[in-house]
Amino acid sequence: MTLAQHFAAYSDWRAELSAVLEKFGAWLVDNELTDAQTDRRISHLLDKLREDRLHVAFVAEFSRGKSELINAIFFSDYGDRILPSTPGRTTMCPTELMFDRRKPPSIELLPIESRESKDSISEYKRFPEEWTIVPLDTSSASAMQEALRHVSDVTRVDRGFAERLGFTVADGDAAVFRVDVAGTVEIPRWRHAIINFPHPLLQQGLVILDTPGLNAIGTEPELTLSLLPNAHAVLFILAADTGVTQSDLTVWREHIGTLGGRKKGRIVVLNKIDSLWDELKSSDQIDAEITKQIDSCAWTLNLPEDQIFPVSAQKALLAKINGDRDLLRRSRLSELELALTEELIPAKQEIVRDNTDGEFADCYLRTRSLLESRLIGLREQVSELTELRGKNKGVVEYMMGKVRLEKDEFDTGLQRYYAVRSVFSQLTNNLFTHLGLDSLRLLTNTTRAAMVNATFSTTLSGAMQHFFDVARGNLTRSRSEVTEIMTMMEVIYKKFAVEHGLKLGTPIPFSLRRYEKEIDRLDHWCSTHINTMFQFLTHEKSQLTQRFFEEVAVQVRKTFEHANRDAEGWLKAIMAPMEIQIREHQIQLKRRLESIKRIHQATDTLEERIEELLHIEHNLLAQTQLLHAIGQEVRDVLQQTVGVHGEGERSAA
Repeated sequence: MTLAQHFAAYSDWRAELSAVLEKFGAWLVDNELTDAQTDRRISHLLDKLREDRLHVAFVAEFSRGKSELINAIFFSDYGDRILPSTPGRTTMCPTELMFDRRKPPSIELLPIESRESKDSISEYKRFPEEWTIVPLDTSSASAMQEALRHVSDVTRVDRGFAERLGFTVADGDAAVFRVDVAGTVEIPRWRHAIINFPHPLLQQGLVILDTPGLNAIGTEPELTLSLLPNAHAVLFILAADTGVTQSDLTVWREHIGTLGGRKKGRIVVLNKIDSLWDELKSSDQIDAEITKQIDSCAWTLNLPEDQIFPVSAQKALLAKINGDRDLLRRSRLSELELALTEELIPAKQEIVRDNTDGEFADCYLRTRSLLESRLIGLREQVSELTELRGKNKGVVEYMMGKVRLEKDEFDTGLQRYYAVRSVFSQLTNNLFTHLGLDSLRLLTNTTRAAMVNATFSTTLSGAMQHFFDVARGNLTRSRSEVTEIMTMMEVIYKKFAVEHGLKLGTPIPFSLRRYEKEIDRLDHWCSTHINTMFQFLTHEKSQLTQRFFEEVAVQVRKTFEHANRDAEGWLKAIMAPMEIQIREHQIQLKRRLESIKRIHQATDTLEERIEELLHIEHNLLAQTQLLHAIGQEVRDVLQQTVGVHGEGERSAA
């Protein structure tokens, strides 16, 4: 099966998972078993599944056949090239191919002049009026081709303006951006392009990122700080006729390759192997030449040979359009598609499965505990009322006093709960003292002042490093606060479970480790791209200061924003079980007391009340069985795997 068929199977699995989660949420509402926190978590899960995206980035220097490879893998069904693919530079700006059904098919183009503002691409995405919109006629392949040529538009500007926009202008014919006889430089007309295209794969959540080589990567740090690291797969394309050039090696070492060997989802493609197809050579000689190129690339990039895939994108596209199986086999594209499938889809499914499983399991257990609590309380009522059969009013009064005493004891216990809430609020405040955005804003301001006033490069370097040291320290202190909150809640959960029989289980854990790793990654990027002696010698202090805050500090802020949002969600989730169980226990005690009061006032209502409670017990048992069935249905879907043959296979439970 093709990559498209594998991805369609993954999309079907995701849709099935959404359906069973919606069924669970609707059942909770119908049976009055939900609460605001559970509603929010299920809605959040469904939103994440609806917005789930699979990001595949294609990275290469120009003339490596990158656009042709995208055409061959994803768009051959259209019977022609969709992305422009001609000799020379065709992709002049980073381009995202995706589908947003809220917008009509179109190409959104961000003018290159937007770089002067120093705002990031993600910031500009919030302001559609800043983009130039080109309609996309999807009914005509030729009309789409004509519209997509806009991505290759260029403009000529003077050298000073080009350098202000971040382009490295050099002399000599080998330079990518060079001054012509008129004193102007040819640069891309657009900074970023978003192609909103209702292709079946894009409709199912695939996002393709097409990058235009080293110079664009270097001038758009958002690519290396956010878009490329967050891609689920990165295909690095080389040309078989040139091997690994110096610029290829720079892209690999600085932006894709990782220390310590293979990183999941990183694939090297050796394209244009048809340039080695020599009619005067035998098939074995041609294969030997391709193998030699693979060995050379593997040695240069320090990769295992099985991580490099030789293909001919141009011949593969031609073979798919013409239905030529022999040519498709010679192009070797199928091996790459299989590797991409095995790398990409199982890894993405595992991420979605783990995220969904944890959230659903907690909602499920909370609901089951609530039903068990109601069942226990109801059976206590039935037991108490059954004991009153044939008893005189004195016994009824004794039983009423016993329940009143239990209620008084629980009310006393509530004072401890309110005290816990007070301590919880204090610990929460301590947590956000370190993790909150106010402390980060203060750190940013003091760092900016230190860098502006720095007179030596060592002072400038020290200010950057201090920024990361404090940010990392804030996360470390936040981790201690999280541990303290967790420890306190474990104690109080157990105490209320023992003293009042509440079904609380264990508190939900929370970790800041992913944010600590992100800060480490940003620190490493800064240390290799900004905080270096080479940068201090070749750039003004004001330029480095501006780059640090516009490229690095903004990403640190985003990391802390995500940490704050997740911490707030965890704090609500960790208190919700206690609040629900306490409220439920209060209701049960009140009902028990009211039942006995009614019996005390009119003994002829005893049998009616017992019968009523037994009917409620029957309904609760039925709800418990239905909950178990729905839970099993969700787990069955979660355990399915989209196998290498594209079919949903059930794992053993």
